[in-house]
Amino acid sequence: MQSIDRDSVQSELSRYLNQEVYLHLETTNGAYAAHRFGQPMAVCAYIRNGKVKFHRATITGDEKPYRVGLKMEDGWIYAQGLTDFEIDEKGRLLLAGHDDEGRLAISMELSKTPFPMGVIDGEEA
Repeated sequence: MQSIDRDSVQSELSRYLNQEVYLHLETTNGAYAAHRFGQPMAVCAYIRNGKVKFHRATITGDEKPYRVGLKMEDGWIYAQGLTDFEIDEKGRLLLAGHDDEGRLAISMELSKTPFPMGVIDGEEA
């Protein structure tokens, strides 16, 4: 992954406008953070292969971390704390937010095809 370039990410977000696409959105403070920062519990939100359609997509922020918002007909999806991005070999937009120690705190990914659900014993689950 590379550091977010706002213009590049905005251009990629525009490729997904007004069509049904697959969303992966995950945020976590991780089990490692609960004891380190005195938090009473680890928290996480996770959705994989949620089908969404949005008519506006915007990346905001003047420098790291950034925020991406997707405006749907009846609401918003947003991810805040994004630092890095990649366009993978399948053309999917992968966005991530890493803390100062390089640990993943948030990810937002968009694809025109479903994301794999994982591999169990050599076969996709």
